[in-house]
Amino acid sequence: MKFVVMIRACAGASFAVPFRKLSAYHLPMLPDRDSLLSRLHELRSEHRDLDTVILRLSEFGPTDQLHLQRLKKRKLLLKDEISWLESRLIPDSIA
Repeated sequence: MKFVVMIRACAGASFAVPFRKLSAYHLPMLPDRDSLLSRLHELRSEHRDLDTVILRLSEFGPTDQLHLQRLKKRKLLLKDEISWLESRLIPDSIA
């Protein structure tokens, strides 16, 4: 199930951002490589969307700083989750 958070900026502009409550610590079991790759694709897409929204909100001048901080924190959590998934996809090698 996907949720969309509408972010309202000044001058009546608004942006739609996909939102998921799951973090790296609450991931369902993803046993096969295809599931991991699919989840990784979704997370990267959400990360890019958040990056775009944060940039656009910053361009509009005065915005709600608390809201902007929450978006940035969410983006960092996504980055951690992406890193965790990437580490699961890379096979262990003997150094």
